[in-house]
Order: sequence, then C-alpha cells, then structure tokens
Amino acid sequence: MVCMKQKLSLVPQKPGCYLMKNKDGVIIYVGKAKKLKNRLSSYFRGTHTGKTARLVSEIADFEYMVVGSETEAFILELNLIKKYDPKYNILLRDDKSYPYIELTEEAVPRLLVVRNINRKKNRHAKLYGPYPNVSAARSVVNLLNRMYPLRKCRTFQKKPCLYYHIGQCLGYCTYQVSKDKIDEMVRDIQRFLKGDHTLITEKIKSEMLAESMKMNYEKAQELKELLSYIETTLSKQKVEIQDDVDRDIFGYYEEKGYLSIQCFFVRGGKILERHSHIFPLVDEVGEELTRYIAKFYEKNVLLPKEILVPDQVDTELLESVLGVTVHVPIRGVKKNMVLMACDNAKIAMNEKFELIQKDEERTTLANQELQNILHLDHLDRIELFDNSNLFGSYNVSGMVVFVDGKPSKNDYRKFKITVDQNDDYGTMREVIYRRYFRVLKDGLTRPDLIIVDGGIGQMHVAREVLASLGMNIPVVGLKKDDHHATSKLLAFDPIVEIDINKRSNLFYYLERMQDEVHNYTIHYHKQIRSKGALESVLDHVEGIGEKRKKELLKRYRTTTKLKSLSVDELKEILPEKVAFNLYEFLQAMDDGKK
Repeated sequence: MVCMKQKLSLVPQKPGCYLMKNKDGVIIYVGKAKKLKNRLSSYFRGTHTGKTARLVSEIADFEYMVVGSETEAFILELNLIKKYDPKYNILLRDDKSYPYIELTEEAVPRLLVVRNINRKKNRHAKLYGPYPNVSAARSVVNLLNRMYPLRKCRTFQKKPCLYYHIGQCLGYCTYQVSKDKIDEMVRDIQRFLKGDHTLITEKIKSEMLAESMKMNYEKAQELKELLSYIETTLSKQKVEIQDDVDRDIFGYYEEKGYLSIQCFFVRGGKILERHSHIFPLVDEVGEELTRYIAKFYEKNVLLPKEILVPDQVDTELLESVLGVTVHVPIRGVKKNMVLMACDNAKIAMNEKFELIQKDEERTTLANQELQNILHLDHLDRIELFDNSNLFGSYNVSGMVVFVDGKPSKNDYRKFKITVDQNDDYGTMREVIYRRYFRVLKDGLTRPDLIIVDGGIGQMHVAREVLASLGMNIPVVGLKKDDHHATSKLLAFDPIVEIDINKRSNLFYYLERMQDEVHNYTIHYHKQIRSKGALESVLDHVEGIGEKRKKELLKRYRTTTKLKSLSVDELKEILPEKVAFNLYEFLQAMDDGKK
C-alpha cells in the first residue's frame, strides 16, 4: 500500500482517465474524472459496499492518462471501455438490437425490416422505429405491402411474379408505372409510419363498406379484422407531447447499491417501446447514468432528435459525444415523462431486486465454496470444455467461460476437431492444446480453473498438455451418475472424488455451468451436421456447381433455412430452371422420395 500511496501523491489535479488493474495486470475498471487525484484517492479511503467493495479489493495497481478537458476524458473513457472490456464496467452485453423499418431510397422503393443499424452508414436512410420485436415490424410491413403494391423483389425480374398476380405489386419489372403514383404511395406510407393511421384506416373502412354492398361478406370480414389489428396492435399508448419530434426519455432509480434505468422510445406522440436495465453500481449515479446513455447508442439504436434525462446526467458531455439535444426538463409535460420513466425504473427494481440479490448471493457463496474446496487463492475466471460427435463424424468441442459466477458469452469459443476417429481423449488433447497455446501466444487472460466435462482420463490428458506448455492451471472434472446428471467433483493429484450435496448452492452452480457448456457444444454440433447435410443436398441438384454451392452454403448454412424459401425467393438468387430443380428436390426430401 506504501507504493500505492506514493503513486497517488504524484497524480495531478487534472481531467483524465484511469485504469484499475488486478494482480495479474488485467484492466478491471476504467473511469474518468475532472480531478484525477481526488477521484483516485476516493477509492483508497473510507469504506465501500457492494460491487465497489469487490472492485477495491482486487485493485493491485492503476494507470492514468491526462487530457485537456472533461469532454476529452469522457470520449477516451468510452473508447478504453470498448477496447479492454473491463469486468466492473457496464458492458450492456444483454442489450438487444431493435428492429427498424426501412423505406429504401430507390426509384421503385421497397419496405425492409433491418436490425444492424450503423448511424454513419444509415444517416440518409428512411428508417422508422424502433419496434418491440421483429414480429411487430414484419406485421407492419406485411400490412403496408398489402395496402400499397410496392416492389418486393431485390432485382428486377424478366416477367411479373406471383405478387403482381395477387395485386400486391404493380409489375415494375415489366410495366411502366408513373413517378407520381409511386410518390403518392410513399407519402401515404411515410404518414402511417410516423404514427398517422387515419388515412389507411379510412381507406380500409371504405373498402369494407364497398365489399359489404357487393354482399362479399367474407372479404368485408377480412378487412374488419385488419382494421381491428391496426386499432389494437399499432395504436399504442398516447402521450401528451403532441409533436412529431422523435425523442428518447431516460429515468432511473437507485437502491442498495443497484441502479435501475428505463428508456422510453417516443415516436409520433406514441410510446413504441421501452428498454430496461438493472445492474450493480460502482461509480456515482450521475457518472454511471451518463456513461450508460453514451454506450447505449453505440448499440443498434438510432439517435432521436431529442433526449430527455434526469438532472443527474451531464448533458454537455452527452451532447458533445452524441451530437443531439440532451435536455433536463424543469416543469410541464416533458418533466412528467421523465418522472414516469423514473417510476417505471423503481417498479422494475422492486420486481427484480430480490431475485437479483438472491442469485448474486447464491452464486457468490457457491463460487467461494468451490474456491475453498480446491484450496485456491482466488477464483474469478473458470473455463469449461465439452466434446460432441456422431460416431466419429462432425467432431467438435465447445468452451464456455464464467467470470465471477456469470457466463461471459463474448469469450465462448468453438473448435472443429481434426481427429478422425471417435477418440474422446484425442479430442481433449487437441482442444486444450489449441486453446492454451493461443492463450500463451496472444497473451490472453488465463483462467483460475479449468473444468472438463468428463472423467479421470480427460483430466489426465488436459493436465499433460498444460504441463507441456509450461502452464500451471488447476484442472477438475465432473463425474456423472447413471442418469447423466452431475454426481461428483474430481480434483487434486492424485485424483479424488468429492461428494456434492445435491441441495447445495455449489451443486446448482456446477450443474448450471455443465448445462451451459453442453448446450453450447450441442448447438454447434447440430450446425455442423446441418451444414454437412446441406452440402450433400446441393451436390445432387442439377445446375448447381462448386461456385453456386459455396455461395448457397455461405448464405444459408442449413437445409432448414433453404427449405423455408419459396420458388420466387429462390428465383431471386438462382436461374429459373435451377431454382425449380432445387425447390423440387427439397420438397421431395420432405415427402420421403429422396
């Protein structure tokens, strides 16, 4: 600690970033400060609780970088978090990418559902959303395609397709359609996607009445159901802000070392979707909230025109990084919207806090119990391996990683094994060598423990490989009973069997890890088998050579995906005759003819 105090005495009172390291030199936290000396000193005085206490207990060293302003420090902090992925920073790994609807900017436009939004790439695109899920977005696209006959195909065809014959396309590939007609449809669609449903509902009502007058009651009922769908599904909760400004509204609630954040996506005066996230606090609320919002928009979420936030957020920093208006409302409707987001954050916290706390306690206790049983100094990172094959074919292995008792899915790895025969020991030898040779070569983080989903033989093989690489990492095995369930822990040298109480936290902890690596490996095995099956199918279809086979394998990967395509969809990527050949072959497979 003397060395730490000496380092702290040299830190200047200037803006900058700091990087906390553990005893292995791994960066475990990145932060920023207006005054570096004050912020860094705060970690080493007084008492801390929760996640902050765990962070401080692991700090063995720190580095810092001085910059010219707090804005520069904030930008540098975000970049360093992205680069090092520190375990005590908010990583937003469970964040989802929201679907949007794109109205393409083509002479004859199309409606597409898109996910992976790049703000720079898509800055000129006509994008609407976000939508709660892909199904909701596709429902809207299907509705609009039904009402407005836009182009469906990616490339123009030589003759009108099925969509033309059922009235959902004007046959743009064959017939000349006036620009005025196309522009009129685009304007109506844009009005609808911005939240004005009156035009399309009136149109449906008019058609419904006309069909009723013709006594075409089946068609009229169909239109009535369509109208009901719009009213119930698309007409979301109205908010009081009656303008066309797209805005996101953030609120938070903090309790017992946890922070709950809610975000409302408001588009066209309607709440389209909300996003919720609860995580343990390490830094001050304002710092965490500001950092969270900045990182939130690194994900596949388009920036709105305006962001409303509570007064703890540093609006100047966010505006400088995001380039949009970030506002703390003082009174009125907008203030009420922020308060509503805060109320929802509190509700979410109350609903989930007990479960989160119990899970954290359970995991912490189990991890500590495992550490004590194995006589380890610390146990932060565990890597688990499992093998899968089918009579010696499609031999694969999977590795999953648990950090602080939680799955670290970005660190998961798949291995296609070169061992030809049904040799489980050979598979284990290959995968352990490949993994830890890479760890040595690239300076990757070493685990504190390796678990092989196998018996004594697999453990011996893993230990031999590690010894040949000069690595001293504990290896344990999980023994299964007659019902293929976790039964005993295999550890130490010579190897001994350790009984585990099936009602203990440790048992559920090991079982959870075992299930995770097994399911991950099996999923990969199925992918490989399906790809192999698809390759075999394509070898038997007339007109598909090596070049087309490679393109189809790269694009669709499995027979299931290829079977889901219609003839018209196949014709978009293949010549007509080849498309029919492939479609008929796939159908014959399902009918048992092949």
